[in-house]
Amino acid sequence: MSEDLAKQAHEADVTVWVGKAGVESVVDELADQLDDRDVVKVKFLRSARGSDETEDLAADLADRVGANVVDVRGNTAVFN
Repeated sequence: MSEDLAKQAHEADVTVWVGKAGVESVVDELADQLDDRDVVKVKFLRSARGSDETEDLAADLADRVGANVVDVRGNTAVFN
C-alpha cells in the first residue's frame, strides 16, 4: 500500500455500514462512493458477521464491486 493511500485510509471516516442485510445490501452504495473518492471505509457490524471473518466479508464485497481491499483492521475494511 502506498504511503498516500495508507494516509487516506487512516484518515477516512466510516461511510458504509454492513448490517444484518449483509454485503448485498451495500453493493450499490459502495460502488457509488468509490466513483466519488479514492478510499471508502466500511464497518461490518456484528449482525453482518455471524460466523464469518471480516476479511472474508470484505473480499466478497470487493469482488461484487470490482474494488480492492486496501486494509482490514478489526471489523472495518478500507476499499479503493
